Amino acid sequence: MKEKRNFDLPVDPPVLPMLSKRVDQLPVGSEWIYEPKWDGFRALVFRDGKELLLQSRDTKPLNRYFPELVQALLEQLPERCVLDGEIVISRNGALDFDALQLRIHPAASRVKLLSQQTPASVVFFDLLAQGNRDWRETAFRERRAKLQSLLSKVKPPIHLTPATDDPELARDWFQRFEGAGFDGVIAKAKDSTYQSDKRTMFKVKHERDCDCVVAGFRWYRKGDRPAVGSLLLGLYDDSGVLQHVGVCGSFPLKKRYELVEYLKPYQKDALANHPWKGQLDEETEDGGGHRRPGGQSRWSQGKDLSWEPLRLELVAEVAYEHMQSGRFRHMAQFRRWRFDKKPEECTYEQLEVVPPEELKAIFPENQ
Repeated sequence: MKEKRNFDLPVDPPVLPMLSKRVDQLPVGSEWIYEPKWDGFRALVFRDGKELLLQSRDTKPLNRYFPELVQALLEQLPERCVLDGEIVISRNGALDFDALQLRIHPAASRVKLLSQQTPASVVFFDLLAQGNRDWRETAFRERRAKLQSLLSKVKPPIHLTPATDDPELARDWFQRFEGAGFDGVIAKAKDSTYQSDKRTMFKVKHERDCDCVVAGFRWYRKGDRPAVGSLLLGLYDDSGVLQHVGVCGSFPLKKRYELVEYLKPYQKDALANHPWKGQLDEETEDGGGHRRPGGQSRWSQGKDLSWEPLRLELVAEVAYEHMQSGRFRHMAQFRRWRFDKKPEECTYEQLEVVPPEELKAIFPENQ
């Protein structure tokens, strides 16, 4: 049974959050405020007396998954407010998105255990309402100042995101905090209003390139004839085992059709000696610690993850943003074929390693 909540706020749920648009370089000028881009679950928090709602980016309730945050928010937030922020988990000096994903579990007992073992934090960066006032049409510089005043005395697990109007410091954040799991830097115009579901902020994210073995592909499900949806990528580990590291996609429709013919010769006898014969859960490993594509998990939500194997002869250069737990954090982007490179040269050694920066550089105390 869905829990009923009654709110009488200037801004009542559900509300879609304001979004960001990706750019290659940070905008520079006196009219901008910069913030680190957190890698977690976006959350709008509605508090009206004893009523509190943690709302996800797609307006789903998150309360049951983060009971430790509900209690802390009720204790520390103003009686009536609506705030925008990010739920994160910090472990060993870095943000741990894998641990955060594990919190979305159907079993209440499991959620309770994980809330004790890997407690979450929430980092706020915008104000939508406070008391009887709707702040969405107020300039961001004023919303930020008010938010800073409201959260001046909060303690972990509640935090106010750092912000600066110094582009040099923002560039420093972009470099220093990547190793701690930050996605990049956000730029917000000082005079901007809060525009729900509109991409009015700007973000600069990390991107690198990597040469990967193309070990298979998935079909495109929306075309009127056979088309390739995504390419399955692999890298060899120190033991010489090909690990599944993610996919690349977002091809134009014409390219999807062309790839069908291009990949056809590499399908012949591909499964005979293919290292990924077993179709196991993408988010788990087999007994030998080997990652495989395919299989269903609670993250796939019934999606068809079946795939077609290819002989291990093709190498593709792809662009990626962030590597986490041996996999690309987001879908990679195809750049070009590398006919000058042998598949066995596609190893983890080519990846740039960024040393983690202690989160205490942002959080006032370690959690």
